[in-house]
Amino acid sequence: MKDLLAALSILVAGDASAAASAPRDFANATDQAVAGVYAAREADWRNGAVVYQVLVDRFAPSSHLDAKRALYPAPKVLRRWDEVPTRGTYLPGVKVWSHEIDFWGGDLQSVRGKLDYIHGLHADVLYLNPIHLAYTNHKYDALDYKALSPEFGTRADLDALVADTHARGMKVVLDGVFNHMGRNAPIFQAAAKDPRDAHRGWFVWGPQYPGGARIWRDAANLVELDLENPAVREYVYGAPDSVVQGYLGEGIDGWRLDVAYDIGFRWLGELTAAAHARKPGSLVVGEIANFPREWFPSVDGVMDFTLRQVVIRIAKGEIDAPTGGRMIARIIGEGGIEPMLKSWMMLDNHDTERIGTVLPDQEQRRLAQVLQFTLPGSPNVYYGSELGMTGGGDPEMRAPMRWDQATDANATLRWVRKLISLHQSHRALKIGDYRSLEATRLLAYERYTDRIADAVVVIANPTRDTITETVLVPDSKLMNDVDMIDLLDPDAPPVPIHSALLTVTLPPGGVRVLGPDVAAKAGYTPYKRVQ
Repeated sequence: MKDLLAALSILVAGDASAAASAPRDFANATDQAVAGVYAAREADWRNGAVVYQVLVDRFAPSSHLDAKRALYPAPKVLRRWDEVPTRGTYLPGVKVWSHEIDFWGGDLQSVRGKLDYIHGLHADVLYLNPIHLAYTNHKYDALDYKALSPEFGTRADLDALVADTHARGMKVVLDGVFNHMGRNAPIFQAAAKDPRDAHRGWFVWGPQYPGGARIWRDAANLVELDLENPAVREYVYGAPDSVVQGYLGEGIDGWRLDVAYDIGFRWLGELTAAAHARKPGSLVVGEIANFPREWFPSVDGVMDFTLRQVVIRIAKGEIDAPTGGRMIARIIGEGGIEPMLKSWMMLDNHDTERIGTVLPDQEQRRLAQVLQFTLPGSPNVYYGSELGMTGGGDPEMRAPMRWDQATDANATLRWVRKLISLHQSHRALKIGDYRSLEATRLLAYERYTDRIADAVVVIANPTRDTITETVLVPDSKLMNDVDMIDLLDPDAPPVPIHSALLTVTLPPGGVRVLGPDVAAKAGYTPYKRVQ
């Protein structure tokens, strides 16, 4: 920046003796400043990270299940690993559905035993659904945030998992459920019985609420915390020994916040600031299905439900490609590239149907997955979907992991590994900017950085027709009459670029992921002075 300012001052002052070098100094300073932006992004693990999501109870069978059976007393049920979840009946006595208290017995030790598998996928982040003390299998009904559910293990087990994950160069993100607690929480039960109880003000009471206290949506088991109460905020994130700061201080690297939209801008902003103060560079990602723009910087990133919906509807043909392209450009442009790189781009998770069920057509599914791994953001892989597991609405999408399918013979697993490798090995896909490309029937965009060798052009055909189309790529560093090679399929024929124009023919569901061939041929490359 000093060089840039110096160059500008020379030009303004009109110093003839120095002016000759000013354009060069100005260009060099500008290049350095731009390069610094990308270098800073690259140094931040939160940008473009591949996230692997795990439901602890369903991910890996426990090696000491018999010793844990007493932890699943009736009406809880401990299922066999080969059983598939089915929707149950409502149990008014405990105010939950029976499928919410069906367990498969996975724990932190069993997750730890599968870290080599997750690391082998080249994931950057292990994201665990809630592990704090709670009544149900999903643990979104906390009884005590600072205690772990015994079915999952102890704090020592968590410490060991975090240490082993870090040893493999990965980060750990926990699920924070701070909008509501479980009705069975001791502090709620005491407050419900005694209006003078110290925790009475932690909840919102009134005859207008079913059961006497405000609940989340229509879930009688989930009573909302009153975040307007400073004591609640102090406990959740404000104090050094608060839930958010305490776990960060003990080694985790970030939080995914459940129903973050319910927490609101102000308290999210305070929580995120507290997390960053306790652990600089930590990640706070919010479950926010709204248009993301105004939620930054209250959170570092969002779970990008809007982008997910657009991508899936493009793949299905419900949104035409040019319209979808404009939607994508608006989401990214108005959200801002920095928070969008930290946002989680998922096609499925524990609250949605699995992508294999949403998009049973392989061409449509693969097109959506290419977009997932090439658009700005951090791709989220929901355990088992990389194997081709299917599953409808709750609880079908939460079936136990099919380890029998985790083999090299699994074509879906090979495909997802290829996409992860593509994302991880191309700098622009992790930390690059985004520009949409004009097309008539195709979806086309470029990811780019300060280096032309990083450039990636993605062109997709979500229609049911074979389409030939010419696309303008407004990148001044792409050299004329030089091949663009397919980064996803090295055996595919290259596509020459003529005066910034690419002409491609794509079959239905076809996708080309192209990068410039900058290698020297017989010692010559037109990229020799353009990097």
